Order: sequence, then structure tokens, then C-alpha cells
Amino acid sequence: MAVDLRAVLLSAFDYKTEKYVIAKNKKVGILYRVIQLSLLGYIIGWVFLTKKGYQETEESIQSSVITKVKGVLLTNSSGTGPRLWGPEDYVIPQQGEDVLFITTNFIETPNQKLGYCAESFKVLDGRCRKNEDCPEGEAVVAGNGVRTGRCLKKDRNSTGTCEIYGWCPIEKSQRLIVPLLGKTENFTIYIKNFIRFPKFGFSKSNVLDTAGDSYLKTCLYDAIAHPYCPIFRLGDIVLRSGHDFQDMALLGGSIGILIEWHCDLDKGYSHCHPRYTFTRLDFNSTANSVSSGYNFRYAHYFKNPAGETHRTLLKVYGIRFDIQVHGRAGKFNIIPTIINIGSGLALMGAGSFFCDMVLLYMMKKSTLYRERKFEKANKYVI
Repeated sequence: MAVDLRAVLLSAFDYKTEKYVIAKNKKVGILYRVIQLSLLGYIIGWVFLTKKGYQETEESIQSSVITKVKGVLLTNSSGTGPRLWGPEDYVIPQQGEDVLFITTNFIETPNQKLGYCAESFKVLDGRCRKNEDCPEGEAVVAGNGVRTGRCLKKDRNSTGTCEIYGWCPIEKSQRLIVPLLGKTENFTIYIKNFIRFPKFGFSKSNVLDTAGDSYLKTCLYDAIAHPYCPIFRLGDIVLRSGHDFQDMALLGGSIGILIEWHCDLDKGYSHCHPRYTFTRLDFNSTANSVSSGYNFRYAHYFKNPAGETHRTLLKVYGIRFDIQVHGRAGKFNIIPTIINIGSGLALMGAGSFFCDMVLLYMMKKSTLYRERKFEKANKYVI
């Protein structure tokens, strides 16, 4: 046992040198060449040509997005009559950010003022059978005001609603059939994007570099004809996301606009182009899902000749646009080139190792090959 342990310890200081044995086996030879060609194709085709392993890359893109919407339309509602809508009315916020909301439909409740009125019967927490169901001073959950302690109902045995103190009359509730601002489909949105890759000191914009503005006044984005026109028709954006604008405009929704910059800086400034992708973000696979759509409320306040404060409440439906910018730039650098070449050469040795395993352990004459492959030479022979 001691002798065996000593032999094992001494074998740790043995040096193993390579020995080349030519094996006249066509099957193994073909396998070896196939492995070599496959690895060579992977290194050249995938690592260097497809993934550009000779380049230094950067993905920390610096970006700025500015938006501007143009278009005017006229509506005529029963509450306020004719109304002209411009970008300052239907675009929220108006200063042109990378996230903006465009109104496509609305429900208007005009001339509200603070006072006492009945809560909506659709608000479950506002229903009552007796005055005790309406504790005074408590707000109605998901309702429109604060309870006064009175239960208002048609007769003694019916279910009524609590009287509230709030903005009266309460918000109108109606079924929407068509989008009142459906003509916004033909409006345009100007998306100006500036990007910079700080590692390479490279900057560019998605706007065609021209001296005049005549091009921007007439063009519309087209991936082939006008890739550097930053003006998009709203209906085309929704259509490219795979949906119909009029259907989406009824109850609103959310559209994601992704601008991707994949720049090969070895080819020069002109080979760095923006690529646009449009996706509907709020879409649910379940038909008529309550999670689809987008709406919120805001109010316009004013005073009547008597000095009383009134307001017009608007529940607006529309399309929210979220603009995101991703990018990646690459440029030749000797360090990643040497690293990938070294990795490729090391990988080429895997073919020899695999074929050795086949000859040593999987062939009928593997014992003969092992005898030729491994020889022991003691120090006296050397």
C-alpha cells in the first residue's frame, strides 16, 4: 500500500510529451476533417462575420427624444356645442416628451358645481336601504363625494343611493359607440431622436441632414423610400402594430415605438441607420377584457357672473405612445480580435482530442493504439 502511494505521488512529477501516431483509419480521418471544418466555419462565419468578434462594442447609448403632433379637428357635443381641437387640447403633455397621450374620444360633464346630489347607482358602495347605510362624513369608495347621512330612494322598499356632497351633477355615464375624435387617424407625429455613443464619440440623428425644411414638410416615413423622414401618420403607426385605429380609438390603448440603432462604425457614418418597431402594449388575448384601453379624467374650472366656481369634467380616452431607444455600436479593435483568434485556435484542438478518444476507447484495435500512443521512458533511458 505504501509502495502504491509513493508511486502515485512520484507520478505527479512525470512530464508527458506529445507523440504523433498516424492512424490509417479513413472513418476517423473523415470525422477529424469534418470537425475541423465545422469549427472553422463557426469561427469565421459566426464569431467574426455574424457577431463581428473583431470589434469593440458599446451598448450604453445616450438618447434624446422630442415629439410634435400636428392636426386640427372640430367636434359638436350636446353639452358644449362646437369645439375646435388643436394639439394644445388633445396632446398631453404639450411640451413634446418621449411619452405622450393623444385624445381620441371623451365623455363630457359640463357645468358642475359643489353641492348636494345623489350618488350614482353604479357605485356599489353608494347604495343604501336606510339612512344608517350612509354614515355622515365618510367618502364613498370609488364614488364622487362624501356622504351626508341621507339615503335617497324612490319608495320605502326600494334600494336607493346615498346623498353626497361633491361636484354635481355627477359624471355622465354613457356607452361609447364611435370615437368623437376619430379623425386624429390622419394627424402626424414628428419624432426627433438624437443619439450618441460616448466611447466612440459618435453622434447622429434620425432626421435627414438637409439645409432646408422643404423635405420635412412633404415627407412621410417609409422604411424603403424615406427611412430618414421622422414624420409618422398616427393611423399608420397603429396599423404597423397590427391593429385598426378606429377600433383602438374608441376606448384607447397603448402603443410602444422602439427605435433601434445598430451601427457598424467600420463602414462609416452613412451605414448607421434607425430601425422602427411598433407594438401594442395593452392588448389582451381575452376579447372585451377590462384591462385593455386607456382613459383618465381632468377638468376645466371657471366662474360664472355671480362668482360661483364651476367646472367641466372630461373623461378622455386615447392612445398613449411610449418611445424607447436602444442601440449598439461596434468598431475594430485589436484586443478582441486577438482574444477571439486565440479562442478559435484552442477550440480547433477539440477535434484532435475527440478523435483520440474514439481511437483509444471506441475502436476494436484501441489497445494497440494505446500501446503506440503512450510509452514510458525512465530517466536511465533518457
